[in-house]
Amino acid sequence: MSIVQNHMKLTVYTRKPNQDYTESLSNSVHFACSDENNEFQPLNRNYGILFAMATVDENSVIHEKGLKNPYLFRTADSSFGIVAVRVDALGNDDEESRGHILLWTSPDLVTFHHHGLVQLHSELFVKEAVCGLSGSGEEYEIRWQDNGGNFYLSRLSDLMKPDLISPPEQAEAFSVERPDKPLPGTNPGNAISVDSRIGRSVQASWTPVYNTEIRVPDTVSVTSADQLKAVKATAVYSDGSTADKQVAWDDEDIDYTAAGTYTVQGKVVTHEFPFPLVSGYADPVILPWHNKYYFLATNDNVNDIGIYVREADTMSGLFATGHKETVILALNEEKNFIQTFWAPEFHIIGGELYILFAVGGTVWGPQCHMMKLNKGGDILKAADWSTPVRVKRADGAYLAEEGITLDMTYFKADGTSCLVWSYRKGIGTPLDTGSKLYIATINEDNPTVLTSEPVLLSRPLFGWENIQGTINNEGPYPLITKDMVYIAYSGGAATGYTYTVGLLSIPRGSNYLDINAWTKASTPALSYYSTEGIYGPGHNSFFRDYDGNVLMLYHGEEQLVKHGTRCSAMHRVHFNRQGVPVLDVAKERDVHPDYASCSMQVIVLPQNRKN
Repeated sequence: MSIVQNHMKLTVYTRKPNQDYTESLSNSVHFACSDENNEFQPLNRNYGILFAMATVDENSVIHEKGLKNPYLFRTADSSFGIVAVRVDALGNDDEESRGHILLWTSPDLVTFHHHGLVQLHSELFVKEAVCGLSGSGEEYEIRWQDNGGNFYLSRLSDLMKPDLISPPEQAEAFSVERPDKPLPGTNPGNAISVDSRIGRSVQASWTPVYNTEIRVPDTVSVTSADQLKAVKATAVYSDGSTADKQVAWDDEDIDYTAAGTYTVQGKVVTHEFPFPLVSGYADPVILPWHNKYYFLATNDNVNDIGIYVREADTMSGLFATGHKETVILALNEEKNFIQTFWAPEFHIIGGELYILFAVGGTVWGPQCHMMKLNKGGDILKAADWSTPVRVKRADGAYLAEEGITLDMTYFKADGTSCLVWSYRKGIGTPLDTGSKLYIATINEDNPTVLTSEPVLLSRPLFGWENIQGTINNEGPYPLITKDMVYIAYSGGAATGYTYTVGLLSIPRGSNYLDINAWTKASTPALSYYSTEGIYGPGHNSFFRDYDGNVLMLYHGEEQLVKHGTRCSAMHRVHFNRQGVPVLDVAKERDVHPDYASCSMQVIVLPQNRKN
C-alpha cells in the first residue's frame, strides 16, 4: 500500500564555503525540498538561487555583498516571501547594510521580485530576522535580533510598501524552526510545510531536466528511403516537454521497389559531441553558410593573435584530427592590429556577412571592430574581407576613449537592429568598474556606427558574476524565439572553473533600450555544477544546424582549477514546456542510452500509390 504525501517541506539555507565553493557562492539563498522519506534534497544542484546585489559607489566601483540567515514565509495571498541579512563579500557585518534586511517576494519560488533593503533600525546591526502574518492576518510582523542579543518587533502592512514599516519595539526572543536533519555543510535556515502540489512544482522547477522516454510511430508507410529518413522520434522529458529527434534507421534490408512490410531498427541521433571538441579555443562560434559549416574562436594556442577560420561539410568535420585552418586576419603593425584578437563572431547584417571582434594595438587595450566579406567573396580568403573598422558612436567618437570594449554581438528582432558589447574601465586598478554590458541600436546598412546612445544593460552585481577576483559581465550572445529575445552572457572568471552563463530576457516587441523591460535571472543557466567533467562553462554562442536543431557552443575546462586550458564544447539547446531555453540538458539527460534504440514497422507502398 503506497502512502500519498499531502504535504512536503521546503527549507532555505546558506552553505559553508570550501575550497571549490567560495564565499561568493555560498553566501546566497539555497533551497531544498523533502523527499518521500522526509529527508531534504538540495535543489538547483545545491547551487545558490538568490544572491544579494552588490552596491556601486560614486566611482562606479562594485562592492560585492553576500547574505546570511535566510527565512522563508507564506504571504497573505498564499505566495512566498524571503528575508535575509546582507553581509559583506566574506560574510561579515556590512556597514552599508547596518539596520537593514533584504526582502524578496515570489508567487512560486521560481520567479522572484527583489525589493532590496528594508530598514529596521538606523544604528543596530541585524543578526537574524523572521517574518510572518500577525494573528489577525492584517499585517506582517518582522521579529529580529541585533548583534547584542536584543530582540525587536517591526510591523508592516504591505510587503510592496516596505518604506511604511513601523519603528521597532522591544520584544521577546523568537526561535526558528530549523530542519531536524540539516544538509551537511550548510548553515540551515527555517523549514515550512507546503501542499504537495506546490512542493512538487518547486522541486520540478529546480531539478535538472532529463530524458524519460523516446517515442516513435508503431507503423509508417513509405515509398522511398528519403521518406523513412524523415521519420523522427519524440524525446519526452521529466518536465513534460518534448523534442523531435532524428533517427538513424537501418534500412539495409528494405526493398523500396516492391511492396512489403518490415520491422526496422533505429538509433536516435544524440548530438552528443566529445569534450573537448578542440583544445585551446575559447569563445567558439559556428556559422552554417552555403551548405557548409565555419568555425571561429579566440585562438589561445597562438596567444590570441590573428583570426583563424575552419571550413567543413559537417560539424564533426570541423574538429576532425589534423583539420587545417586559415588565417583571414593576421598581425599587422602598420594597421595597429597587434594583440588581443578576441571573440570573433560571424553575423549576417543587412544581408552581408560580418565578423565582429576585438583587437588591440601597440598599447594593450582591445576595442570592438567589424570587417565585412566582399560581395561574392570566399570566407577563407583574407583578401576577400574588408579592412576592419572600429565601431563608433552616432557622433563619430569611438565607443570608448578610456577603457576597453570587447565581445560585441548583434541581433535583429521586430525590425530593430541592436549591438550588445562589454565595456570595462580601470582594469587592474582600485577604480576597476568591472566589465558591464551595453546595448544600442544601429542601421544595418551602416552597422559600425550606433544610432542611439549606449544603454547600460547589466553589470556583475551577483556573487556568481563577481568571483575569484574577476568582475565580469561579458560574452553576450542572442537567442530569439517567437515570444522572447534572450541574451546569454558570461560572469565569473573567464579562465577558471567559476565561469558561468547567465540569461537576460525581454518580450518580443518591447523597447530593447528600456532597461526596465529586461529580466535578469538570479542564478546561472550553466555553471560548473551543470555538466559532469566540464568546468567553467562560458562565453557561448548559438546556431541552428541544417536539420533545424538549436545548438550552443561554449568554452570550458577539463579540470577544477583557476587557470586551465580553455576548450570548446557543444550540445543541444532544450526548450521547456513554457518555451524557455534550458542550457544544461546534455549527454544522457538529452538522450538516455537506455532509450536511444528504437524500432517500428515500415510498410513499403508501390511507387505509384500515395501514402
